[in-house]
Amino acid sequence: MGGHDASKITLRRLSAGDEERLVAASPLFDGPVTPDLARLFLQRPGHHLLLAENAAGAAVGFISGVETTHPDKGTEMFLYELGVAEEWRRRGVASRLIGALADIARELGCYGMWTGTESDNDAALATYRATGAAIEPGTTIVVYNFPPREAPP
Repeated sequence: MGGHDASKITLRRLSAGDEERLVAASPLFDGPVTPDLARLFLQRPGHHLLLAENAAGAAVGFISGVETTHPDKGTEMFLYELGVAEEWRRRGVASRLIGALADIARELGCYGMWTGTESDNDAALATYRATGAAIEPGTTIVVYNFPPREAPP
């Protein structure tokens, strides 16, 4: 399993001004993190992002969450995305990140936290179960994709 030990990582909660650190963590994301989108995410109220960093300060994992409030339910935390570098997987990094986001949610008064994943993503489902999540059977995620807006002339 190599020499990677999750107890040796540091969790860093990013805020406005940490855009460069977030851009440097791009390899952990589905696509490149741009400075403009990093700034927008970090400046928005209710948006949360934590990085897991190794002893050298390099990002080896991240979790993002967004507070969502509904008039008849209150506020909950949506675990938006979770990513861990391949060589750091199965070492507790994801569990530490989930626990830290759950702590933030509790501190903010959220009544719960939720996310979605593919039904065949066994690694994610095992991690969520191990961190106390209940897996709801028969759920389906519905997605609307909109074409990108064209910039005004």
